[in-house]
Amino acid sequence: MRSWHPWLHFRTITRHKLLVMKYCFRIGLYKQGLLHDLSKYSPTEFLVGCKYYQGTRSPNNAEREATGVSMSWLHHKGRNRHHFEHWVDYSLDGEHVIMGARMPRKYVAEMVMDRISASRNYLGEEYTYHEPLQYFLKSKEKLWFIHPQTKKELEGLLRILDKYGEDKTLWYIRNVYLCDNRGKKVKSPGKKLRNHR
Repeated sequence: MRSWHPWLHFRTITRHKLLVMKYCFRIGLYKQGLLHDLSKYSPTEFLVGCKYYQGTRSPNNAEREATGVSMSWLHHKGRNRHHFEHWVDYSLDGEHVIMGARMPRKYVAEMVMDRISASRNYLGEEYTYHEPLQYFLKSKEKLWFIHPQTKKELEGLLRILDKYGEDKTLWYIRNVYLCDNRGKKVKSPGKKLRNHR
């Protein structure tokens, strides 16, 4: 029988949330930084985290291994728009049953902050700027349900991180990626954006 670790799980998810908040604030996503991953404190997600806590990886993987499905993850991805799985929908293209919708840039940016923070949280002293990209590349070919443009943008931002580090990546996301061609913040997800790369 698994032992419960409520304090350790609470500490891990709170440290992660505070890291994401710090990064989101640096790129100008204040509301997203404050609201990031609040569902992890709900009973559906928190109790699973306490039961399957390991400290080195997501408890959702352990729940999935034990029961065949992670109810915590299904709850989480349905409430958090920074996960590309949130954007999976029925397809009308006649070729696919389901496919990924294109994510608004502000959620792609939050996803990058989430990946940096998760890598820092789980790897501790072993973290380098290369880790988020390496984690993405391990599963890149299996991600058929992510919108191609979203996948391209995510990989591009992770490659900037890999090559130039956090400060330059955060500057680029705030001042280029999240801005339209006049240098203004993009407010509407449907707004056409110029590719700045």
